[in-house]
Amino acid sequence: MIKTTLSAAFLLVTMIAPSRPATPSPLDFALVNKTGMTVTHVYVTPTHEDHWGEDIMEEDVLPNNQSVDIEFDRKETTCSWDLKVTDSDGDDVEWEALNLCKASKITLKYENKQPTAIIE
Repeated sequence: MIKTTLSAAFLLVTMIAPSRPATPSPLDFALVNKTGMTVTHVYVTPTHEDHWGEDIMEEDVLPNNQSVDIEFDRKETTCSWDLKVTDSDGDDVEWEALNLCKASKITLKYENKQPTAIIE
């Protein structure tokens, strides 16, 4: 499992061993890949932003049946975020206005050849 940390308005990434901070942000969530494909890029940006910014996975990928912990800076208070992933076929899939204040896990799947996200 990989841990990714997001800072306030822009994404900063730290890849370290999977340990949780003493006081996690209410925006933190686990991203689970159940697509049957490898996710090569992950972008998370506040809904009000006009650009995606950097790939938070950097050089890493998210293989099928694996998860990554995405952690936010405690100073970040925006609840509405957009998520975009790119799979190993180069296909981009986007989800808009996800309320990360109410999500602890997001599972990505392809069902009937359609991308879906189950938010828990």
